[in-house]
Amino acid sequence: MTSRRILVTGADGFIGSHLVEALVRAGHEVRALVLYNSFGSRGWLDHADPAVVRGMEIIGGDVRDGSAMRALAQGRDTILHLAALIAIPFSYRAPESYVDTNVKGTLNVLQAAREQGCSLVVQTSTSEVYGTAREVPIDESHPLNAQSPYAATKVAADQLALSFHRSFGLPVAVIRPFNTYGPRQSTRAVIPTIITQLVAGERRLRLGALHPTRDFSFVKDTVAAFVRALDAPDAIGTVVNAGSGFEISIGATARLIAELMGITVDIEEDTARLRPAESEVDRLLASTDRARELLRWTPAYGGLDGFRRGLAETIAWFSDPANLAHYRTREYTL
Repeated sequence: MTSRRILVTGADGFIGSHLVEALVRAGHEVRALVLYNSFGSRGWLDHADPAVVRGMEIIGGDVRDGSAMRALAQGRDTILHLAALIAIPFSYRAPESYVDTNVKGTLNVLQAAREQGCSLVVQTSTSEVYGTAREVPIDESHPLNAQSPYAATKVAADQLALSFHRSFGLPVAVIRPFNTYGPRQSTRAVIPTIITQLVAGERRLRLGALHPTRDFSFVKDTVAAFVRALDAPDAIGTVVNAGSGFEISIGATARLIAELMGITVDIEEDTARLRPAESEVDRLLASTDRARELLRWTPAYGGLDGFRRGLAETIAWFSDPANLAHYRTREYTL
């Protein structure tokens, strides 16, 4: 693969931090955008491999600032756009902030890429744009049905990205990860919520709805899909799912994690964690046929066996006291 000069937005986050590590190790020249804050925190990059972090240029900024994005795009031939507000419950409380970051922020990235003449922009989508599956597996032609303000802003961002390809010839590919999990994920997501409660000694789990099914994709697989997109010209102008092709309910996931940890638990549904009834996505299961065809990508952690392996790696990471110390295990993260 030819070395690229890449700007990664959202590099301080869960998926973004894993991605920039992989890109540096692959020999790419990486400029990592982290959200500016007065503490000087670089998010998860402060806890990544120092040797790898020294191999990237880290800049604090904000995708909501168009002039900043134009400056960051200078000298870059590729932009991988991951910066977003992603917590669904908080989108009920503060939807305007999701429009500002996810829609306007994406517009700023696209305009900067167009002015710079970038040869590739990869827009990060989410399986939430599909809503509850009407048919499974969900392929990329499935209707879009946003069931939360978060999902609605991601639909808008994806369509903006594709419109820049159709209107201006900007080379855009949309990668649509399903439910990514793994080390460094926030406890706003269900798998870290389960693991951190158990590691902290809880034996009665408090979770949201237990019946919905999800297609959980291990973070190494999600990162691999982004890396493959760098060398996949046929993916330009299209949407490509990245999932495991395996479906499991939230309740069954909790029981499997407890089994892997050798713990007996009781599980209760916490009403504070429930989505509004019409907003809950009841079923997600990815078709990965297009990813296999266009990206030459298949999940290394697919199926039940792959899910167990990914969970084992995730449990081991969260079980390290140094990692667990970053989390408030007894608080609900909105």
